[in-house]
Amino acid sequence: MTSDSDKAGYGHPPKSARFTKGQSGNPKGRPRGRHKQAPFDAVLGQQVTIRDAGVERSVSAAEAFLLKLSNDGLKGDGQAMRLALEAIYDARLKQHVANVGTISSITRVVVAPGSVVSAIQPLRMATKMDRYRQTARVLLEPWIVEKALARLGARRLNIHDQQTVLQATRTPKKVNWPDWWKALP
Repeated sequence: MTSDSDKAGYGHPPKSARFTKGQSGNPKGRPRGRHKQAPFDAVLGQQVTIRDAGVERSVSAAEAFLLKLSNDGLKGDGQAMRLALEAIYDARLKQHVANVGTISSITRVVVAPGSVVSAIQPLRMATKMDRYRQTARVLLEPWIVEKALARLGARRLNIHDQQTVLQATRTPKKVNWPDWWKALP
């Protein structure tokens, strides 16, 4: 006679036809989030006619949906307000991601011959001491002085050149001067 585990019948398929332990009956399964976006994708591209302040106009279904959400939110519906804010946030995020890598504007700065002030200020290599005067003194930032001294290699500056560099540095006490440097602040 067969044991209880071997019995076959309604609700008890034979052992040879049963799924092995740990194997799903639906290996592919339902796609995640499939039902979440389906209603929106089907209608958001359509054009609808709305009446706004007595004037009829044609807008996309997505825009009409957002207008309805925002109107409900303004009337006091908290959930509609949250949904409208989330939709606005998502739209701005998508717009920002789409604009990454694109050039939004080009600024052309005309530099007078011999003048590098307008070029080194935006790069934060130097600071203009009086922003409102055209002929104001420009001092080098400590980091650029350190980089320039590192590029000298084995070459050394004489004491006169050292004093000139020292006077042209914005905060000379913050510079890590090399060991051979004589004109210390």
